[in-house]
Amino acid sequence: MEFDVAQYNNPEIGKQILVGGYKTNYHDSGSGFPVILIHGSGPGVSAWANWRLVIHKLAENRRVIAPDMLGFGYTDNLKNKTYEKKIWVNHTLGFMDALKIEQVDLVGNSFGGGIALDIAVKFPERVRKLVLMGSTGVSFELTKGLDDVWGYTPSLKAMRNLLDIFSYNRNLVNDELANLRYEASIRLGAQDTYASMFPAPRQKWIEDLASTESDIEKIYHETLIIHGREDEVIPIQTSLKLLELVQHSQLHVFGQCGHWTQIEHTKRFIRLVDQFLNEEIVNRSGNV
Repeated sequence: MEFDVAQYNNPEIGKQILVGGYKTNYHDSGSGFPVILIHGSGPGVSAWANWRLVIHKLAENRRVIAPDMLGFGYTDNLKNKTYEKKIWVNHTLGFMDALKIEQVDLVGNSFGGGIALDIAVKFPERVRKLVLMGSTGVSFELTKGLDDVWGYTPSLKAMRNLLDIFSYNRNLVNDELANLRYEASIRLGAQDTYASMFPAPRQKWIEDLASTESDIEKIYHETLIIHGREDEVIPIQTSLKLLELVQHSQLHVFGQCGHWTQIEHTKRFIRLVDQFLNEEIVNRSGNV
């Protein structure tokens, strides 16, 4: 059952569909082979906030679908359950089933990268190609930046501080953006939900989002890994480790870039991802 809520004058709200009893908000543009964009886990985030600059350009050559993950944006919150990776993985697969999509390309940002990676590990037939951007998915020591993100307590000052952490280019961080993200983070019930997702000790949630190295080595999908050199949230070493582990992978590092490659280097990000997804698949099995 699908709910069209486009009448709301809010660009973050697209369409809604029931997935396992949870209303799921998503954006759906273009046509052709589908790609699902999985956003990160910052306070006040939504699919639109994360991907608004790239959705329509990427949709010129394919169908682009960007859902709000459970507990984020305008998708329902969990009822009496603990947020963890398997919950978000199952929700993503249920979302694909609800849209009657058998296979997709997956683009995962940060937290979303860990979700995309786990789907490729456990349900490889549902994935064609992978793009991992500033991704979790392997073990690393909790950074101060990530601790600040997951430990956010609502205030305009705290949100401004987070935006400074996310972005290398401080010109992208202004009072208007900080206020928009702050207002989103204090929407009714939003902070209680967010605080329940990644409580201390937060190293636990890094490990929850990680797949085992032996499982990652079995991934046969062609994989594009992207990272900002100055990322203070997810260290670049995670992408170097993924490059080492994933058989058919390539790594692109943006200099003078923090955690927001799709925002700080939008045009280059679009060209890079578009070309990668358009390329013919060369390797389609576990054999090198």
